[in-house]
Amino acid sequence: MPFTGKATYSAGVDLPELAEDVSDIIGIVSPFETPLLDHLGDPKRPAASTVHEWIEDTLLPNTDAVNQTSFSPNAQDATAITVNNGPRFRVGDQVRPDGAREILFVTAVAGNVLTVVRRYGGTPASSLANLQKLLILGNAASEGDDRPATRFGDRVRKRNFTQIFTSSVEVSGSMRAARAVGLDDELDYQKQERLRELMRDLENCVVNGIAPSANPQGSASVRRSMNGIIPSIATNVFTPGQGGIPQGFGGTNQLSEPVLNAALRLIWEQSSGKIDTIVAPGIQKRRINEFLQGVRFYAPEDQTVRNAVSVYESDFGVCRVVLSRWIPADTILLLDSSRVSVLPLIGRSFHFKPLASAGDADVGMVLGEYTLEFKNENAHGLIRGLTTA
Repeated sequence: MPFTGKATYSAGVDLPELAEDVSDIIGIVSPFETPLLDHLGDPKRPAASTVHEWIEDTLLPNTDAVNQTSFSPNAQDATAITVNNGPRFRVGDQVRPDGAREILFVTAVAGNVLTVVRRYGGTPASSLANLQKLLILGNAASEGDDRPATRFGDRVRKRNFTQIFTSSVEVSGSMRAARAVGLDDELDYQKQERLRELMRDLENCVVNGIAPSANPQGSASVRRSMNGIIPSIATNVFTPGQGGIPQGFGGTNQLSEPVLNAALRLIWEQSSGKIDTIVAPGIQKRRINEFLQGVRFYAPEDQTVRNAVSVYESDFGVCRVVLSRWIPADTILLLDSSRVSVLPLIGRSFHFKPLASAGDADVGMVLGEYTLEFKNENAHGLIRGLTTA
């Protein structure tokens, strides 16, 4: 190139000597990550209908509770005990009241009233109380006795609905023909952008979505939508300071290790589910990181400060901690990921569908149809009402 004597700052951008300097990388700062979907992974099978169903079953319960406010002659000697569910008991059952070492022996069952032997086998006396939990240890059958009455539970059919996610794409013929900075094909680029948006929306609906109360299967006037994780959890919904969950630091609702452990314990006590995933928004993830504050040490030569908890191991499970933007700020989810799947309707996973164009443009839509399979809602839980300040 011949010497011109010009400085670049005085050459101007319109002179032919200078080439246009535009990076060929397009920067996107909008959030589009899907950490929960990535953690759950691809499902083992697709859904076969817009109404997706699965079967759940439970064993016969071995717990009940006292439903009696007064006892005759007194709470230590009463032998007629009213319970919530008499059919759960059989003659010959050994029953231990929660928090006591006394064993009650059932000799008769009439409706919801048990006739029992108190202090069975010489166990120490205890005072029964209304709402006290009763644990059925097991039944002692008589030798040579006839078979007991048959008892069984009913399997339950649960369901969710598929939801259609769509986004339009339209690129003019001129735009496709023109040379663009940072990409080779404007149509392919628009497909990728719309797919990122729909994947983001899918995760958001998996967490927070809800089906319509009327005609949830959809109709000409009702759009079909899926029930997400948060609306599906009914049994284990915890708030600090309520239902056996302690208050957080300083008597507030701030998330703390005792709060988290109490929730994990309560889920474990009434379910064989194994919590292996904690999904938290940014502020609650910071609270979990603070669990380490009192035990963090650094050597003089350390130059890196690590303040992140990615796995939380407790007596009730080893949990992967997943940071998600789409969880409400006052909530964390406690999930058994083996019972959670996000399924596409067969042949309807995200794809681009070309459409007929009415003019000089390429037209189509990115679409997919998905549902959430959320098995055994009582195997999961959530803590809400947490401090967000």
